[in-house]
Amino acid sequence: MSNALEKNTSDHVRRFKPYPAYKDSGVEWLGEVPEKWHTMRFKYLLSEPLKYGANEVAELDDPNLPRYVRITDVNEDGTLREETFKSLPEDIAKPYLLRDGDLLFARSGATVGKTFYYQDSWGRAAYAGYLIRGRLAAHKMIAKFAAYFAQSRNYWGWLGSSVIQATIQNVSAEKYAGLVLGIPSADEQRAIAVFLDRETARIDQLIAKKERQIELLQEKRSALISHAVTKGLNPKAKMKDSGIEWLGEIPEHWEVKPIKCIGTIKYGLGTPPEQRDDGVAIIRATDIHQGKIFAESIQRVDPDDVPWSRDPELRTNDILVVRSGAYTGDSAIVPEEWDGAIAGYDMVLRVKHAIPRFVSYALLSKYLLEGQIYLEKMRAAQPHLNAEELGSFYIVLPPYEEQKSIVRHIDEHLSQIDIMIAKIEASSGLLREYRTAVISAAVTGKIDVREEVA
Repeated sequence: MSNALEKNTSDHVRRFKPYPAYKDSGVEWLGEVPEKWHTMRFKYLLSEPLKYGANEVAELDDPNLPRYVRITDVNEDGTLREETFKSLPEDIAKPYLLRDGDLLFARSGATVGKTFYYQDSWGRAAYAGYLIRGRLAAHKMIAKFAAYFAQSRNYWGWLGSSVIQATIQNVSAEKYAGLVLGIPSADEQRAIAVFLDRETARIDQLIAKKERQIELLQEKRSALISHAVTKGLNPKAKMKDSGIEWLGEIPEHWEVKPIKCIGTIKYGLGTPPEQRDDGVAIIRATDIHQGKIFAESIQRVDPDDVPWSRDPELRTNDILVVRSGAYTGDSAIVPEEWDGAIAGYDMVLRVKHAIPRFVSYALLSKYLLEGQIYLEKMRAAQPHLNAEELGSFYIVLPPYEEQKSIVRHIDEHLSQIDIMIAKIEASSGLLREYRTAVISAAVTGKIDVREEVA
C-alpha cells in the first residue's frame, strides 16, 4: 500500500469509483456534489447554537474535577496531552461540560480552524473560551462525518477565505455557522465515517512506522556524535579517567576544559527591532533545532532600529545557544549564508581556541546536553541558562588535527543519516497528503465508498 501511495496519491484516490451523477453545489469551494446530496449551512445541522467556552484561568489540576480543555491540550491525533492537564471547579465547568460527539473549533491564533472531536470515554471535560462548541443534531448529521469534513481540503480552503485579519487571525461562531456542507443520507454518512476510520487507521499505522524509523535514526545520530567527541576515532587509544563522574574515560592525550577557556560568550538582543521584509536577518530560538538553523522561520528587521553598539552581528562559525524556554540548551553553528545576521535573545559562543565545528558537535552530545546543560537549566523555576553557567560547563578536547578528523568523520556519517531521514520524511509527507486527499474526496462525494464497507 505505502509504495503505491508514495508513487502517486492522486491515482490512489482515483481507484475508488465516483458517484453515478453530480450537480453543482452552488458553492465555489465545494464544487460539484453527488446528485442526491443536498447542501446546508452548519448552523442548521446543530441541536443548539454554537457556544463559546469558559473564560477562566487554568489553575487547578485536580483529577476528580472536570478537565479544562484548551486547544493546546490536543495532540495532532486528537488525543489529549496528559502533561498539560488542568481542571475547573464543578460550578464553573457545568455550563461548558462536553457530550460525546461534540466538536470544538479553535477560533483564533495560530491554531485557528483546528478541530477536536470529543469522546466521553476520555472523561468529563469543559472547554476554554478560545474554543467554540458545535453540538450536532444526530438526525441531521453524524458527528464523526462532520469531524472528518473539518479535516478536508475544502474546509481549510473555506477557512482561508473566511479568516478575519485583525491583530490575530480569528473566525467567529457566526462565521462557522455559515459554513456550507454537502449532506448525504444518514446511512451514507455512517458508511463514509466507517470507511475513513478504517482507511485513516491504515495510513496512520504506516506514518507511525516511519516516525519510529526517524526516531531510531535520530538516536543513531546522537550516539555517533557523542561517541566521536568523547572517545575519538581510534578504538585502540589509551584511555584515562576524565575525573568527571558522569563522563567516564577519555583518550589519554585529550584535555578537559571549561567552555569559557576556549572562547567568549555574549548575549544577543533582548528586545527585537521592528520587522522589515527587506531588512537584516535575526536568528531566534525558534529558528534553531538540534544543531541546525531553519531558514523558513527566520524573520528580518529594520537595520536602522538595530542597536549596533551592542555588537549583535553574527559571524560564520559563531555558535548560538538557546538561553530560555522549552528549547533551552539547544544550539547551532552559524553557516556562511547567515554571516552578518544578528542574534536574538540567545547567547553567542565565539570559539577561539578550538575548532568551532567540533565544539558545536560537543554541545549536541549527551555528556554536555544531559550531563551538564539539562541539569543546570532545570535548577530555575523556568528553564534558563546564562553566560556564566554556559562558560562553566566542561568540554573534552583532543588536539587540533584530531578535532578536524573527528569533524570530517561526523560530517560524512551525518550526511548519510540526514539523507535517509529526509527520504523517510518525504515518504511520510506523501502519506499525509494521501490521508487528506482521501478524506476530502470521501466527505465531498468525489468518490463513492459505500460498497467499500458493505
